[in-house]
Amino acid sequence: MICIVVPAYNEEKKIGRVVRGLFEHGFENVVVVDDGSDDRTAEEALAAGATVLRHELNRGQGAALQTGNEYALARGAEMAVHFDADAQHNPADIGPATETLRQSGADILLGSRFLDNRSKMPWFKKHVLLPVGRWINYVFTGLKLSDAHNGFRILTRRALEKLNITQDRMAHNTELVAQIKKHGLKHIEFPVEVTYHEYGQRAGDGFKIIGELLLESFGRKKM
Repeated sequence: MICIVVPAYNEEKKIGRVVRGLFEHGFENVVVVDDGSDDRTAEEALAAGATVLRHELNRGQGAALQTGNEYALARGAEMAVHFDADAQHNPADIGPATETLRQSGADILLGSRFLDNRSKMPWFKKHVLLPVGRWINYVFTGLKLSDAHNGFRILTRRALEKLNITQDRMAHNTELVAQIKKHGLKHIEFPVEVTYHEYGQRAGDGFKIIGELLLESFGRKKM
């Protein structure tokens, strides 16, 4: 059984479409982790047919993913797919990705926007934010990835049993990669499409994100 884990915060306008798209592609076990939304995210997800788990307070995407991972383990899932709630990911990528993971014998598959040309990224994100993210990831984890901060992942049961996300917010990306190396898990990368619905990211916002990444990464390095 494959469990699709969708962390969501204030995504009432898109979550229903995301859940229905997953069902249309044949995935029946969709769990939306509503991370303390103050809109109708939970209601829209339920109406679309998803199982909904709810955090009473907004804790962050890392915490929502850990809740979803624990649910997948408890349900006896063979694999858990991390899939964003904002309609950026393509559900058509899941089938080929899960088959590739099975054939590879790896423990975890990490999605990448850089292994094909389908993702049309905003210039600042593609040429500044993501390269800096890759560098930070390599410095603090020792693993080189083409795309260090992609929300599309597939974890086998072995990976689910080994990985434990303790960083509630942005730093969970780096923490997951560090734990892959720590536990000797075999990983592969796979090309996935990411569709950007808003291109208005300002440079100041981008540098703020870089600052947060550096602070969180340095904080984790000291732990």
